[in-house]
Amino acid sequence: MAGARKSTIVFLGGGRITGALAAGLRLAGDRREIVVYDRHPEKVRALRRESGVKIARDLKSAVESAEMLIVAVRPASVKEMLVEVAVCGAKAPRLCVSLAAGIPFRNLRAGQGDVRWARAMPSPVCRIGKGFTPVCFERGVSGQDRARVRVFFELVGPVVELGESQFDAITAASSPTHGYHALAALSEAARKAGLDQKTGLLAAAHALADGILYWRESKLELAELLHEAATPGGIAAATMSAMDKAGYQRAVDRGIRAGIGQARRNAR
Repeated sequence: MAGARKSTIVFLGGGRITGALAAGLRLAGDRREIVVYDRHPEKVRALRRESGVKIARDLKSAVESAEMLIVAVRPASVKEMLVEVAVCGAKAPRLCVSLAAGIPFRNLRAGQGDVRWARAMPSPVCRIGKGFTPVCFERGVSGQDRARVRVFFELVGPVVELGESQFDAITAASSPTHGYHALAALSEAARKAGLDQKTGLLAAAHALADGILYWRESKLELAELLHEAATPGGIAAATMSAMDKAGYQRAVDRGIRAGIGQARRNAR
């Protein structure tokens, strides 16, 4: 069966991250067949219009057509989905990828025979080809299959490979939600300081995006940039000092720990 599989990517789950990946793949010029199975096929119709995905007629045919099977359901639904795959009698491909935050390899491998698993945590920003994707692999995944996974996600943005023990931390730290959260807080502070809402949002967006762009393109160390910005008696120095005294770093630390805690609860 494995030798007969076409170059088909199959997603189990038709939610937002599936939609973002499908759109990003099409933007990158990838024209492989993308099949999406969801218990509610009406959810996938919008993806068909947007990215030309094929709606799977049933779970068994979807799984058995996959060259790479991507489990893209919520963490709480992973176990049920894997049971459904086993019950329907489908033979999964040798390489499966889970996008479920916090679900470890030991949970994924239960009852899946000789399947080898990768985990990935793609950003919704992959929709525009700029999404960052951490990946990790269980033992036994071949070098060729590791390369296939990395190349697949590199179509929609940069990829970093690391060990499973680090995966919850990078999941919590790499979410673009941090950017949205900081943008919302900074623009609201600007509004309270007297700027209109549109101008405050524009100022906050440039503060965050331009700083990160300069860090990336200048190749300077972050410590150098912070030192450069903190001119004694300057506005930036006063701003950063007040934020630090108010517990800025402690708040971020607490947020990351809470994200890691949720990922670990998902594994139970």
